[in-house]
Amino acid sequence: MASVVVLGSFNMDLVVQAEILPTPGETVLGHSFTRGPGGKGSNQAIAARRLGANVCFIGAVGEDEFGTAARQLHLTEGIDVSGLAVVPAPTGVALIVVNADAENQIAVASGANMLLTPAMVRGNEGAIAAADVFLAQLETPVEAFIEAADIAHRHDTTVILNPAPAVELDGRVFQHVDVITPNQHELLALAGVENPEWAATALAKRGTSLDIVVTNGPFGATWTGPRGAQRFPAVRADAVDTTGAGDAFNAGLAVGMAEHETIEAGIALGLRAGAFAITQVGVIDGLATREQLDYAFAD
Repeated sequence: MASVVVLGSFNMDLVVQAEILPTPGETVLGHSFTRGPGGKGSNQAIAARRLGANVCFIGAVGEDEFGTAARQLHLTEGIDVSGLAVVPAPTGVALIVVNADAENQIAVASGANMLLTPAMVRGNEGAIAAADVFLAQLETPVEAFIEAADIAHRHDTTVILNPAPAVELDGRVFQHVDVITPNQHELLALAGVENPEWAATALAKRGTSLDIVVTNGPFGATWTGPRGAQRFPAVRADAVDTTGAGDAFNAGLAVGMAEHETIEAGIALGLRAGAFAITQVGVIDGLATREQLDYAFAD
């Protein structure tokens, strides 16, 4: 069975459904409210597990109600939580507004997520070394990612970085990354140029043999790497809520690569997982099992 280690955040998502998204200084009235688990790391860990991989999650939560809920959730999903540290800070929280067109706005109070340290990562070296793929994002400290990526590199574990949210990254981040997966906004923010193809080329120069997979919602994904470039069309689906679609894609990419050792197989699974995610309200219900994908996208 494929093995994936995910390093990242857990946030409790507080979600309001509204007709429109507020502009600065504006208050809008929503018509429903839900509370549920989120955070890119947690979402990707759950998605990878549901797609059939053995998963270990490395992160940090507070000693509070939301932290207890995080641990119980991952245990229920069958995820190894030995790397989920309890730290003296509130568990992360995300405030989300989703409009009638399935677009969203998200604000995050990171809390415990920002107390994840390189020392905590080193305590999970065995899990990283044994994994087929190591997957991370940027909602936890970059130093923790660099430590984990270095461990993965030393043990020939494939490293996938989902650079979200987009922040300025120094050269150390790219030294041991095999695949980076920005959306178009993140790609432009990272590379500093407007043309996506030029941005991909500029970003590739920062990493040796770096594969870049750019996601673009309804237009699918574009892969650029040492072996060339290829466009992958999106899987058709009716959008209800786009929250979590990127996390589903990244988990599918990681599991597909862990199973088949090809980026093409990873992208194909990622696009199916991402397409399923937008058909459901809320993140967790949109993280599909293999059986759900086969049923939803049967030929």
